[in-house]
Amino acid sequence: MNNPASKKAEEYRSTGVGENLEPNSPVSSSSPTPLLDLRGTPCPINFVRTKLRLQQMAPDSWLEVWLDPGEPIEQVPDSLVLEGYELEKIEDRTEFFAFRVRRPARL
Repeated sequence: MNNPASKKAEEYRSTGVGENLEPNSPVSSSSPTPLLDLRGTPCPINFVRTKLRLQQMAPDSWLEVWLDPGEPIEQVPDSLVLEGYELEKIEDRTEFFAFRVRRPARL
């Protein structure tokens, strides 16, 4: 994966933000963030479900997404960035990954 979206997603993964959070705590505790738990959901269905949920949300809203390791966490964040969504961070929660994605004001 040598595209700009992959590099951007890798930057989020390597920031280390939130490393001390409990395994099942929300990525951000400042305000309630809707959660989409897609563990066990295969590609590309997990991307489609994430995008559909974001399209139903108000502009500038954040959504927390939980994904399995492997192809889901490698593909979904990059695909969202390519579609114009903003990722806040990606956290390794041992058995799954969590990240927050913002729906832009304009799609």
